[in-house]
Formats: sequence, structure tokens, C-alpha cells
Amino acid sequence: MAASNSTVRAAIPEDAAGCTAIYRPYVENTAISFEVDVPTVAEMAARIAAARASHEWLVVADAAGRVVGYAYAHAFNPRAAYQWSAETSIYIDSSQHRSGAGRALYTQLLRRLAERGYRRAFAGITQPNHASNAFHRAFGFEDAGLYRRVGWKHDNWHDVAWMQLDLAPTADQDRPPTPIS
Repeated sequence: MAASNSTVRAAIPEDAAGCTAIYRPYVENTAISFEVDVPTVAEMAARIAAARASHEWLVVADAAGRVVGYAYAHAFNPRAAYQWSAETSIYIDSSQHRSGAGRALYTQLLRRLAERGYRRAFAGITQPNHASNAFHRAFGFEDAGLYRRVGWKHDNWHDVAWMQLDLAPTADQDRPPTPIS
């Protein structure tokens, strides 16, 4: 699937089954996600609704309308002073890697976060994950830190690298916008 054949749109509750199907192998077979149980479709629908209320949850669909990837943002930290920062995540069906779907999703996600007034985007990436590191760097994310041996999954400790992107780099000297909440 080429990016030109894909459609990026806001997720709806009916996309939960497709998102769950994409997420399942990441949970069951990798340490990319630190979840150990695959969420139910109902749990995924609730996550979509929560993310859409304050941040974003987008899906990319192929020409047939099948969801082949999703990206979302949520609160970086619940404390009020962090309200202009968001944590991002992206998951793409393995058959669609390097198709342009991820780039299309993240481009829209980051643009929409900036439009909502968010100033920083953060991504926590389980290491090693050279593809995700390169993907984020291509968007301008920079290294922000490393949590060493922070997650235990599949009988191993895993590090998480944190990367950040300034969504509104020229606004650093300005007061933040009205609270986002």
C-alpha cells in the first residue's frame, strides 16, 4: 500500500477491533509494548474515546477501508504543569511496514497536537528498536533520556529510550496557551 492509497482519519469506536488486531502481535510477541495482556475490543474502544477527548487517536485505512495502522497521543503526565506535553504512540500492521502509512499517520498526529496547543511530543521506545528510533528522528525527535532495565517482559529486562519533539519551537519564550484540559 502506498501512502497515496491510504486514508488517515480520526478513529471511531468501530475501529477498536481493527486496532486490537494490529496491537495483538506487539503485545504477545514483542517487548515493544509493555502490556502483557491484549486489551479487549471494548477496552480499546474506551482508550480511543479517552484519547480523542483530550488529544488525538488516528487510524490509517487501506483502499478497501481496512484499518492498517493507528497513532495516538495521551497525557505525558497527569500533573497540571505538564499539560502542554503529550506522549505519542504508533502501531502499524506488520504487512504495511515501510509503506508510508506510518509517515502519513504521524504527520497528521503531530500537526493536530500542535493545532490543539501542545508544545512537546514525547515517545518512549523500548530498546533496541532501530526502526522506531530512525522513524522518530526522521520527524525531528531528539534523544531526551534513557530508562535502563525499566521493563520486564519475555524473560528479559528492557531499556526505554525517550525522545522529544518541539511542536511549537518558536513559542518557547511565550506564555503557554489557555489550559488545554
